[in-house]
Amino acid sequence: MRNLILLLLAGVLVLCQNSETETVSWTVEKHAPVEINIDDIKVDGELGPFEIGMSSEIISDGVNVVSITLRSPETANPPEFTLKWSFPSSDIYAFWNSNISTDRVNYYYNRVSSRASSQAPVICFMNNRDQNRLTIAVSDALNRVVTSAYLREEDIRFHCSVTFFSEPHHGISEYKVQLRFDSRNIPFYEAINDVSEWWASQDQYEPALVPDYARMPVYSTWYSFHQNLDADELIEQCRMGKKIGLEVLIVDDGWQTMDNQRGYAFTGDWEPVRLPGMKAFVDSIHALDMKCLLWYSLPFIGEKSKNYEMFRGKYLRYWEGQGTWVLDPRYPEVREHIIETYEKALREWDLDGFKLDFLGWFSATDETVLDASHGRDYASVNESVDRLMTDIMARLRKINPDIMIEFRQPYIGPLMRKYGNMFRAADCPNMEVVNRVRTTDLRLLSGNTAVHSDMFRWHAEDPVESAALQILNILFSVPQLSVKIDSIPDEHYQMAKFWINYWRKNRDILLDGKFIPVNPGGLYPVLMAKGSDKLIAAVYEDHFLTIEDHLVRNMDIVNAKGTETIIIDLENPFGKVEIKIYDCMGNVVKEDLIRIKKGIHKFNVPPSGLLVMVKCEM
Repeated sequence: MRNLILLLLAGVLVLCQNSETETVSWTVEKHAPVEINIDDIKVDGELGPFEIGMSSEIISDGVNVVSITLRSPETANPPEFTLKWSFPSSDIYAFWNSNISTDRVNYYYNRVSSRASSQAPVICFMNNRDQNRLTIAVSDALNRVVTSAYLREEDIRFHCSVTFFSEPHHGISEYKVQLRFDSRNIPFYEAINDVSEWWASQDQYEPALVPDYARMPVYSTWYSFHQNLDADELIEQCRMGKKIGLEVLIVDDGWQTMDNQRGYAFTGDWEPVRLPGMKAFVDSIHALDMKCLLWYSLPFIGEKSKNYEMFRGKYLRYWEGQGTWVLDPRYPEVREHIIETYEKALREWDLDGFKLDFLGWFSATDETVLDASHGRDYASVNESVDRLMTDIMARLRKINPDIMIEFRQPYIGPLMRKYGNMFRAADCPNMEVVNRVRTTDLRLLSGNTAVHSDMFRWHAEDPVESAALQILNILFSVPQLSVKIDSIPDEHYQMAKFWINYWRKNRDILLDGKFIPVNPGGLYPVLMAKGSDKLIAAVYEDHFLTIEDHLVRNMDIVNAKGTETIIIDLENPFGKVEIKIYDCMGNVVKEDLIRIKKGIHKFNVPPSGLLVMVKCEM
């Protein structure tokens, strides 16, 4: 009997042996689905004049929606209240939420606080086969909602809760919200994708259109220049970047101030003092056939800016550590000033888009007066933010229908998809694994919104195989490069050119194919995307790559790790195959014509290299 490599799966295992073929297989007993009934949900909190009602509807097998209505005979401030329930910790291995933590197995931290400008109200539990056990989502992505669950040691049950109105809120007489429970035995990523589609199907959450350039590789100035920008040097970086496949420039913080202390005391006038010939500069970028976006810190008016006095008394708070005030968007003149700032820049400088930052600072505090008076036309900060951002997108699209708007984590979620068409991973310089986790998490929740990597960079003395990992770990998102291209060694340049052009050639599969992330509890050691007949897989650890799809005719296997061994387990024979193996700079190191049968196969691929397999015609 030949040696067998068995992957042990959690659950009750039944050993079966076929004496004719002398193979061994294991069958995993399925656990009963998690069931949350309306009677299991308890209400905690003093409701005052409000009464609460609940009803439940089965949407499909394994999916039910609980509708909650809060009503009062008179307008009153809504009470903070919590919905609570629990279920057994049976066949659960990991969890998922929209936070940027890389810890997916410590249940004590399964908590997410969401509102219009931050995060998304969803959590998912899965087993160690990446199958959904229970996914919980809340329909309200506008107001602050705290969704959480923890494992209680006394009963080994998950105790879940959703808290509403923990943030100050203006008076209302009615509030409606839905909780969606999905206990289907499907891959966890499909359950999360379905939540994203559920939100997107609601009129108030309709996602923005995504222009093609929002899905093209970017040169970002942040890590390579920080605030020390120079127009001529930027144009030269773009000229070199264009040659390796970059199509978009994002000019980050620094263009609007000569201060380079990383604070925001001088922010708010939005004059191009460091890049004084802004129109000529943008024209130079366009002459390279590239697009140009500018960074703005959306809510800030610095204490040393000329505009500070204009809005005295119309601020939500002061950020002492950064020397800036946060505008109150409930004033129509505040919203109009912000919108006109972007309209003016778009028209005068012929920009292609904006990177809008720090949106999450638009939030009420305990001192915020929540009424529509003294010039405010909204009582709710969240509702005024929704109005502001909706108007920004509508008015900018009238000028340029293909306007690009980028937000970074945690400014993501159902409403943010309405305001922007580019979501970027939160800052993680030179941390390729973190970039992989964050971009993957964004992919799961963002539908067709373009997901971008954090700006990746590496040290000039890095081995080229190590430098390549910065790109390979974000291969399933839009690359944003932020190194000074003329400062890296030639082999780094060849590596970047090879992989960025590989990404461009395979963009439709990498971004639009069926995305399959493996084992979030293990930081996604394998990522795959499947097109109609081609599979692209990236392997980040010494891990079996199991291929089940018999329709695949072409496979690209990216060896995104430091060892050479790639092990593929084919559920179906692949037949006669032409293989090519590349190193990380795109040099072909091996070509062969072989026949591949069903079963386990081993290949030696250089670290950060590529194995290409193409079926030959029979």
